[in-house]
Amino acid sequence: MKFGVNTFIWTANFDRSNLPMLPRIKAAGFDGVEVPLFQPGQFAAADIRRGLEENGLECTICSVLTGGMNMISPDAAVRRKTRVHMEECIQAAAEVGARIIAGPLYSPVGLMTGTRRTADEWHWAVECYQSLGPALERHGVTIAIEPLNRFETYFLNTAADAVALCEQIGHPNVGVLFDTFHANIEEKNIGAAYRTVGKYLKHVHTCENDRGIPGSGHVEWPDVFQALRDVRYDGWLTIESFGFSLGELSAAASIWRDIAPTPEAIAFEGVKFLKKNMA
Repeated sequence: MKFGVNTFIWTANFDRSNLPMLPRIKAAGFDGVEVPLFQPGQFAAADIRRGLEENGLECTICSVLTGGMNMISPDAAVRRKTRVHMEECIQAAAEVGARIIAGPLYSPVGLMTGTRRTADEWHWAVECYQSLGPALERHGVTIAIEPLNRFETYFLNTAADAVALCEQIGHPNVGVLFDTFHANIEEKNIGAAYRTVGKYLKHVHTCENDRGIPGSGHVEWPDVFQALRDVRYDGWLTIESFGFSLGELSAAASIWRDIAPTPEAIAFEGVKFLKKNMA
């Protein structure tokens, strides 16, 4: 088991100017960081990789589709553009030394059509991921697709649907990121949902129901930890939260108040909770 933290707790972006925070993260007991990748051409892969290696840390990647990218757009040109973008993200992830790209990588967060997901949209997502298979194999990268709660997407909300999508894609380098924050909204039982994901579980976000310190809210943590043991999960447990005053990022995550004594406490207190319960 590896313990990670998303750098959105400190910064909306991550580049060479943020490398000085890495020694504190290492000293707090983390094995790695999760850094955002939105525009591959502007991603400082070499600098970040050097900083990680100097501090004995590993890396995972989080990403969302921005800038008009959309795998399930009715416009074929947009879908082609998105596929090329994803291939560039896969290469950038490999360059920084990451094995995982995780996120709701099907449509932009917050995009709503006012209707349910269509059969065409499902087909387009499957088609795009199948076309990415060769690039994933070539670079040794896995994409973990994240279902979100109903207020952030209409396309993929539950563990069962995420499994159905992966089954239809049918590629070993495509699986699921399952996040306790979203599961707390959408699932009847979070532990059962982790068991449903089972063999497709590639990445875990360990987030409290209010995005605060893990263990401080009402997420069913004993069930989560037992389910992870039951499915023999041995990947990353990553804390994802957001700084309280990071402008557009905090607004996008609906962080309207201080949800912990400090943003950093979410990470540094949270990892103690995770390690104690997964010992």
